[in-house]
Amino acid sequence: MSDSSAAKRPPTIDDVIRLRAAEPLPSGDGEAAGEMAGETAPTRIVEIARLAGVSPITVSRALRQPEKVAEAKRRKILEIVERTGYATNPHARALRSGQSNIVAAFVSNLQSQQFCLAVQGCGEVLEPQGYQLMIGQTSYSYAKETTMIQSLREMRPAAVMFTGVIEIEENRRALRALGIPIMETWAYPRDPIDMLVGFSNIDGGRLAAEHFAGRGYRRIAFIGRRSGRGALRLTGFREGARAAGLDIVAELSVDRVGSMLDGRRALGELLSRNAAVEAVFCANDLLATGALLEARRLGMRLPDDIAILGFGHNDVAEELPPGLTTIGIDSRDLGRQAGSLILQRMRGETPPNPTRAVELTLTRRGSS
Repeated sequence: MSDSSAAKRPPTIDDVIRLRAAEPLPSGDGEAAGEMAGETAPTRIVEIARLAGVSPITVSRALRQPEKVAEAKRRKILEIVERTGYATNPHARALRSGQSNIVAAFVSNLQSQQFCLAVQGCGEVLEPQGYQLMIGQTSYSYAKETTMIQSLREMRPAAVMFTGVIEIEENRRALRALGIPIMETWAYPRDPIDMLVGFSNIDGGRLAAEHFAGRGYRRIAFIGRRSGRGALRLTGFREGARAAGLDIVAELSVDRVGSMLDGRRALGELLSRNAAVEAVFCANDLLATGALLEARRLGMRLPDDIAILGFGHNDVAEELPPGLTTIGIDSRDLGRQAGSLILQRMRGETPPNPTRAVELTLTRRGSS
């Protein structure tokens, strides 16, 4: 086994495509935005408002932005919150302390070891300081991502971390409006919302093509998502192949990446259409591991009959014969760096370098 790093050069900017949601997110501040959009205030807030003799908007604002509510009203609301048992709600704890201790971490897929390692690394920095991570899964779904971001207005966490970057403009604006630290990862765009610890997916795709060229493969293929990071890795893969004179004979789009089964199906479909493929770059290790298993089921010898390269540095990649060649990063270190930046911001400090790039490495094993 040998490790090699990507060429020592500044990371290529990931030209992340910005999207507009099919249905605009509610705009404005607090509960008023919800009323404008035809939403109904949560039942408990309505009841507290009735008992306190104030509007639901005032209760909501007192729970999330207490400095905007008169002291007498704020105290009255707090008394009712505690008397009714609503004090167990994190909003009420934030009302008493002046700040939430919850950091929301949204991962693309909980089955990804790399995303989980990043969140663990972040927790290793934040938890000893009294903060708790609350984890949600977006499942690579724009709809789920939007719903979760909308929920943050009521949850009011101390900070938010994503294993990815936010592409929908309305969601980016909604996150900025929260006025809390926002951490994006797993890409290297020119315009992060707030802070970023990431890497160039374009460089990762280019590194894959350079590896195939160096190993003597000429007819190559790509399996991955056509949106988000998958699209960026494909862009780099195309550029690297063109520069090396390689022929990309197939590009197979996988809309959903949930398990290794998706990789097995994808490789089977690709080979049924392009039997002459010599090497395949899978845009993540779930796909690559599934593809490796399918190649073995078909009786193919790796890398003689077909070479497979993944993206992610999954532990399974090393253990599964003949070993999966993969591109990746130190995910736990990424998480620690993200946690350190978040902590500085929550302490009121200004990090000197709020946008950071981590190193991509290629680990060659028996699959290529």
